Amino acid sequence: MSICIVTGAAGLIGAETVRFFSSRSFRVHGIDNDMRQKFFGEDASTEWSRRALTSEVEGYVHHNVDIRDRAAIEALFSEYGQDIGAIVHTAAQPSHDWAAKDPHTDFSVNANGTLNLLEATRQYCPKASFIFTSTNKVYGDNPNLLPLVEEETRWEVDPSHPYREHGIDETLSIDRTKHSLFGVSKLAADAMVQEYGRYFGMNTVCFRGGCLTGPGHSGTMMHGFLSYLVKCVLTGNPYTIFGYKGKQVRDNLHSLDLVRMFWHYHEAPRPGEVYNAGGGRFSNCSMREAIEYTEQRTGKKMNQIYDENARIGDHIWYVSDTRKFREHYPEWKQEYDVSRIIDEIIDSMSRRV
Repeated sequence: MSICIVTGAAGLIGAETVRFFSSRSFRVHGIDNDMRQKFFGEDASTEWSRRALTSEVEGYVHHNVDIRDRAAIEALFSEYGQDIGAIVHTAAQPSHDWAAKDPHTDFSVNANGTLNLLEATRQYCPKASFIFTSTNKVYGDNPNLLPLVEEETRWEVDPSHPYREHGIDETLSIDRTKHSLFGVSKLAADAMVQEYGRYFGMNTVCFRGGCLTGPGHSGTMMHGFLSYLVKCVLTGNPYTIFGYKGKQVRDNLHSLDLVRMFWHYHEAPRPGEVYNAGGGRFSNCSMREAIEYTEQRTGKKMNQIYDENARIGDHIWYVSDTRKFREHYPEWKQEYDVSRIIDEIIDSMSRRV
């Protein structure tokens, strides 16, 4: 039985990956030291998720390892060697704001940690699939230079622009733009993952995620848009909207839809590939629209605060064009739209808050 190593295993995407790959007859080893709690506080801890994985997933093995610990990563990879068939790397420092507070930690986790994993893969299991969750923030604020028009509840791209119908594709420049320090550390990792594929011929791929979401998210103010929004509606805690009149648009991809993308890639890998991975035109909303829907669904009013100062590096409008992935893997089908995603988060969060 082949081994799948999942970093950030107790997080939203990691836990979904553990369950999915385990159901496909992989022996799954998870790496996660609950750095999310250190980044964002007790409410963001993924310990609850780790306990669930340990008790519910047959054969799951958890490793309380920091991906920055090169010796520990090499020891794990050397122990299992060629038995490792897939590495799904979801561990990260995921916040713009937090990165600016501690750039050394942000870069060491996102960039150096990724390099440790890539090199361990090259040394001990070079034929394995290496699947990396990158981010749309590698494009910096170039999306904000698009011709945008203000509508009643959202910003949109001008109807004459090529991105209007399908969203932003992988040809958008990653250069000459403000990324945020988080965006830079993820861009460094993204480029390195590509390079190991192109230079060494390894089966590496970058999935540049939009808002990745689902009921397994431990959302906080600094990370986890829909999850945190729902939590604030349910608890009555204040929710701050930063700039753009709350009309900024996000596309939202359910964790299971993303992990199915991982699986299709693993089944037929293409070295050094890059794919935009978001909800696209099928699943997107503005902050205003998400708040309105959640209020209607729960029967509760959000305690809103509006701050005119937008967050540095925040996208005014971002919708992913996923046609490249669909062309390469036509069997992949997206199942969750925004309303279904929010409904799931509400149902899950109601049992946790």
